[in-house]
Amino acid sequence: MSTADLMSTGMIDLLLTPLQYPFMQNALAVAVISAAVCGMLSAWLVLMGWSLMGEAVAHSILPGVVLAFILGIPLGVGAFVFGLAAVALIGALGQTTRLKRDTTIGVVFTSLFALGLVLMSTVTTQTHLQHILFGNVLGTSRADLYQVAALAAVTAAVLLVKRRDFTLVAFDRIYARAIGLPVGVLTGVLLVLLALTTVTALQTLGVILVVAVLVIPGATAFLLVRSFGAMLAVSSAVGAVSAVAGVYASYWWDLSTGGSIVLAASAQFILAYLLSPKRGLLSQLWRRIRPRPRSSGIHT
Repeated sequence: MSTADLMSTGMIDLLLTPLQYPFMQNALAVAVISAAVCGMLSAWLVLMGWSLMGEAVAHSILPGVVLAFILGIPLGVGAFVFGLAAVALIGALGQTTRLKRDTTIGVVFTSLFALGLVLMSTVTTQTHLQHILFGNVLGTSRADLYQVAALAAVTAAVLLVKRRDFTLVAFDRIYARAIGLPVGVLTGVLLVLLALTTVTALQTLGVILVVAVLVIPGATAFLLVRSFGAMLAVSSAVGAVSAVAGVYASYWWDLSTGGSIVLAASAQFILAYLLSPKRGLLSQLWRRIRPRPRSSGIHT
């Protein structure tokens, strides 16, 4: 057997061996689905300057998760309710005070996150809640997979069906309002989808890391492509690739799954930052230092 055949066989074993186990099948499917839909929404968050809003929602759901655990109801319900509550509080503070948006976001999400930590300290057994903080994708059940797939399908369907309207709001809110689009309603729908997407990624990445896949894929795509349609596809692909790389890395090297997924996304961002043909650092440096064509000296 040739060296190439040996390498090919080794690569196949590397990819297929983990999939012999049902828990790895569930983990990989959940990670790819949640990271891909987060990447899709990430494109809008980056364009609209909502990255901090994504962080706010991701951290604000913690008290909802803890309360849902205490009451014995689905954790996703508590997370979704508190995600919407965070958005409502941020909007209320912005309308009733003269504080800037980043200040109101900081006040709300730090306060709710601290409330979640305090509530966690009152729970006798915290093992399951620790998984909410840092993710536990390897403990995903088939029922969890179906739930994540359903939430992701709803989010992706709304984003794709209303893609043109959302994009117009992201690029030019004034023009969107002038042509009769319900800008306030569309903005509210995006915020609801943000809360829903955060719940979708909760099992995979946990409260602390979920914000990474809501920001990094969109930022990476922004550096690589010019059109928004391409940005949407690349952003979602970056999320999916990060999920696959992170899950396999966590299996073979016994690493944190959520942390590995985020580092895989970060690695793609660094490559885009350095090597992007149009916006990459190296291409910008080359354009500055490359010899310019000499003028012939003939003027007409």
